[in-house]
Amino acid sequence: MEKHEISVIAHIRNDFTAKFGIPRQSGLVDVVPSTIVFEPEYRNPDAFRGLEGYSHLWLIWQFSEAVRDTWSPTVRPPRLGGNKRMGVFATRSPFRPNPIGLSCVKLVGMDLHTPEGPVLHVVGADILSGTPIYDVKPYVPYADARPDAIGGFAKGPGEGALEVSISPELLQEIPPHLREGLIALLREDPRPGYQSDPERVYMMAFGNVEAHFTVIGNLLTVKKIIHI
Repeated sequence: MEKHEISVIAHIRNDFTAKFGIPRQSGLVDVVPSTIVFEPEYRNPDAFRGLEGYSHLWLIWQFSEAVRDTWSPTVRPPRLGGNKRMGVFATRSPFRPNPIGLSCVKLVGMDLHTPEGPVLHVVGADILSGTPIYDVKPYVPYADARPDAIGGFAKGPGEGALEVSISPELLQEIPPHLREGLIALLREDPRPGYQSDPERVYMMAFGNVEAHFTVIGNLLTVKKIIHI
């Protein structure tokens, strides 16, 4: 089988410390900041010349938590409740022949002169902190936007946002810089599509806190905040 080597050019840093709770697609939660830090070989400022003229970027990255030696032609998408199989090439499942992800993020800042070389500041990522980045490409609206595209079984963002209930006391337990992001992530309903037990207490890590919550109908109630 033909193989090619590919180099890691950067890693992403953010408050997504566990897979559970990360947005299922890029752009769904645009209040969580991420920083892209490049490997020493790729820190030449000339490589970023002109990037400031773009509002959005494509990130090509590795599903580093899903690397395996084998692959399956079908997977169970969470969108379909986890109980129906679809062809792997008809999904964005991380369990692929090559564990490669593609995300569109918004570029909100660029600093070319830091102790770690040039860094990019983005929002809208759906990527675990520490994930290897293979490439960064500009999003070009006239070529990349397809308003008439058909979305298959993934026609929209889901069943709708949950209402999040959290007491003022628990809200104070969340560091201020994490509050907006955590609530936005909870609204997106981080539970797997096949889990809907109203008695179950779920746990989601974000930054240095862990939120414990229940979901009854459309109401998500935060029961506890733990510092981790």
